[in-house]
Amino acid sequence: MRTVTAIEAQKKNPRRVNIYLDGEFAFGLTRVVAAWLTIGQTLTEEKIASLQAEDARENVYQKALHFLSYRPRSTAEMRQNLNKHNVPEALIEATLERLQQNGLVNDEAFAHTWVENRTEFRPRSRSVLRMELRRKGLNDEVIQSVLEESVDDEALARQAARKYVHRLEGLERSEFRSKLSGFLARRGFSYSTIAPLVSQVWHEMHQTADGREKTDNEENL
Repeated sequence: MRTVTAIEAQKKNPRRVNIYLDGEFAFGLTRVVAAWLTIGQTLTEEKIASLQAEDARENVYQKALHFLSYRPRSTAEMRQNLNKHNVPEALIEATLERLQQNGLVNDEAFAHTWVENRTEFRPRSRSVLRMELRRKGLNDEVIQSVLEESVDDEALARQAARKYVHRLEGLERSEFRSKLSGFLARRGFSYSTIAPLVSQVWHEMHQTADGREKTDNEENL
């Protein structure tokens, strides 16, 4: 049995404390793990080992939370990041399970967020979204479910075109068609989606108040 003789905050990391046993520094713990310790308390060697193991788990969990603070992450991204920090496999799995139980890592929610963000700011086709989500380590079942529920290629292509079309004002029809078609193709949309949309957008930009398409003379007025 060893006796806790002092508990002191660490100067460089106030979220951790130094534990002194029998008048000597023994080890450091996070405040969360050390919360129940009191001066004069006695600890067995088994309890000391248990505290240090819990501290290791808490340290890894805090690393994971820091990684999550920038943006949502997939399970595969979290595992890759913890591997990069040389975290033992057992601790990685325990941390991922804890994050999932707390609703902080969820691949289906991640996929929905990714698709919503792309749809809002940089619309792209279902095939490109599928490729991006695969690169994030999501399995095909989750990807397929989310894409079927959330993605309409024609609507996304129309949204992408309308975000881009202001750059094409004043172009002749052939150049307009070439540039808009190329832009949409780079976003992964198929020819069968692009061709009618380009014609539709051109018509919308050049129609008169009564619904006719402007003539070249009217364009130049």
